[in-house]
Amino acid sequence: MMFPKNTYVERRKVLKEKVGNGLILLFGNEESPMNYTDNTYHFRQDSTFSYYFGIQRPDLVAVIDLDRDMEILFGNEYTVEDYVWRGTQKTIIEQADNCGVTNVRSISKLASFLETTKQSGQPLHFLPLYRSENKIKLHDLIGISPREIAPQSSLKLIKAIINQREFKTDEEIAQLQQAVDVSVDMHVAAMKFAKPGMTEAQVTAEVHKVAIAAGGNISFPIIATINGQNLHNHYHGNIIEEGDLFLIDAGFENQLLYSGDLSSTIPVSEKFSQKQKDIYQITLDAHQAAIDALGLGIPFKNAHIAACKTIFEGLKSLGLTRGNTEEAVEEGAHALFFPCGTGHMMGLDVHDMEDLGEVWVGYDGQAKSKQFGLKSLRLAKPLQSGHVFTIEPGIYFIPELIDLWRSEKKFDDFICWDKVNEYSDFGGIRNEEDFVMTQNGAQLLGKAKPKTIEEIEEIRGAV
Repeated sequence: MMFPKNTYVERRKVLKEKVGNGLILLFGNEESPMNYTDNTYHFRQDSTFSYYFGIQRPDLVAVIDLDRDMEILFGNEYTVEDYVWRGTQKTIIEQADNCGVTNVRSISKLASFLETTKQSGQPLHFLPLYRSENKIKLHDLIGISPREIAPQSSLKLIKAIINQREFKTDEEIAQLQQAVDVSVDMHVAAMKFAKPGMTEAQVTAEVHKVAIAAGGNISFPIIATINGQNLHNHYHGNIIEEGDLFLIDAGFENQLLYSGDLSSTIPVSEKFSQKQKDIYQITLDAHQAAIDALGLGIPFKNAHIAACKTIFEGLKSLGLTRGNTEEAVEEGAHALFFPCGTGHMMGLDVHDMEDLGEVWVGYDGQAKSKQFGLKSLRLAKPLQSGHVFTIEPGIYFIPELIDLWRSEKKFDDFICWDKVNEYSDFGGIRNEEDFVMTQNGAQLLGKAKPKTIEEIEEIRGAV
């Protein structure tokens, strides 16, 4: 499945105009063995390669020669023996035609082609690579040590790609809407399926099943845990019991590799306890405060700070925090409960383009904060029409962090430690939705996910 041919032709045209001169080298991904060569993980094409060429096939390398206006795909055609195992496959020439490329060469020709380029003094643009096999390829082709690839990568190419991929077109938004719709179905399935006595793994399987049945896959490893205080907890071995909170973070990736990313938190019981309701409602208030702070041309950091202040102020009403909210957030006291960011860019990657550098994707090259909590904010720059991003503030009671900061007498002016200790086994709560910025403001992507206390309890009561 691909976009129309002209989509890829126009994307490459824009890229060529932005970079200007030299030679662009883009690696597709290889298949990655699980435990031996022929037993591989699910193949996933590199997102930038897919954006410009759309071909979901391993072992391809693309070259765009800006000075000679040439676009070349290097790869090897499948043999009859490959067809025995894989069935009939389209040739690279056929697939290249679908994205508007007419020049296809054997992968064995790539080294000599690059050597000629090197001798001519033509600038070579490549990206900071994240796959080890591609780092080895680049080393073999042009002699750059893997540890030198990132510092020698082309900042001009990086910025050109980010400046293009960050603005989602209408056809991309349609793909993202579909990915988010299926992501909502995944979460509702978990809400309806989870019962006391099950393992986390059983619920995880139900969520994954929805993604596979929809014709795609998960956009990242599923988080489904009673230990929601651990932000990226992929362990699924616990039994869920009455009284537990259960956090699900999962998204769908469709056939064109566009992603959804949603989080939900539900009671394993039919209803939240009063204590759980109190904290849950504060997270909802912070969620809405972040949404209310969004606006065209307004830094996303404003939404993050709005969520931080709402969390600190809400916890103050329960006796967990005290003092001036503005000062507390500025100094980072809120990060005891909210040590991460409010959101990130989303698109072909669930954390869009982060392999190209978070400081460029989320900060337009501006320096990030080094403060605990704020340094984990992945997106801070002004939002523009076409930006797609998540909103996901949460409240987390992390025993190790609580014990450390209390022992250090950190933020004693802002934290009521005796009260906080009463919540040390509470866990964590997060809700997450996906948005696109438009000329008329932020719009929710996909259908609405159940998130209010009333909506969640209605579903859980019917289980």
